[in-house]
Amino acid sequence: MKQLIRFFLNHVPRKYLQLFSHIVIKIGSIFYRGHNIECPICHHHFRKLLPYGYVSSRENALCPSCLSLERHRQIWLFLDRKTDFFHHKGKLLHIAPEYCFIKRFQKLPQLDYFSADLESPLARVKMDIHHIPFADDTFDVVMSNHILEHVDDDRLAMRELYRVMKPNGWGIVQSPVNANRATTYEDKTIVTPEERLRHFGQKDHQREYGRDYAERLREAGFEVSEVPLTDFVSESENRYYALTPNEEAAKETTIYYVSKK
Repeated sequence: MKQLIRFFLNHVPRKYLQLFSHIVIKIGSIFYRGHNIECPICHHHFRKLLPYGYVSSRENALCPSCLSLERHRQIWLFLDRKTDFFHHKGKLLHIAPEYCFIKRFQKLPQLDYFSADLESPLARVKMDIHHIPFADDTFDVVMSNHILEHVDDDRLAMRELYRVMKPNGWGIVQSPVNANRATTYEDKTIVTPEERLRHFGQKDHQREYGRDYAERLREAGFEVSEVPLTDFVSESENRYYALTPNEEAAKETTIYYVSKK
């Protein structure tokens, strides 16, 4: 299963994965049913989750029902426990919408939901994050998860996210952060997939963020709160929801909560 998932991730275009992967995986989910793990997004129970990873596979990472990963389950619990997202009326811009979130966000009656992506067939709006086609101060909430490490100019993208956020708006802007790096590593001369894999850890990444990630968001104008997972999840819940079941996933234990004054 590890090799099969890794093959599809590396060889099937993302837009086709988004359209059809959930069908195939859901068919096989019957073999994973059990009571060891619950996905807090879809509330299905499993004896274990699927492995996932472009380079090396993480165990207990991918929910066989809603296709959530560790970071998605973390975000869902944060939204539920630390914000009024599920009850407060507002307009949301969701960049590169994840399958596990789309229909659930669409069903929230108080939410005016705009999903957006340059290529994804699941998105409502086709757009480039460098040039967001909305007026200043449009959205109450902005969500961008694992996007900025992929784009040509992340600082411009951050400024665009800030521009379209309303005053007193807020958002979650996540990227993988290597806590062992003091500063972000990027090099515009590194352009081939092979070089990017070697330098940045994935063939379509253009940088590896360091501990200065929050400061880069602040430079774009945001107020930034770095919220550790332990602020809203207990140790037993961490295991039960498979939030950081391995060393690789354990690197992502901070929610980057941004706001605009």
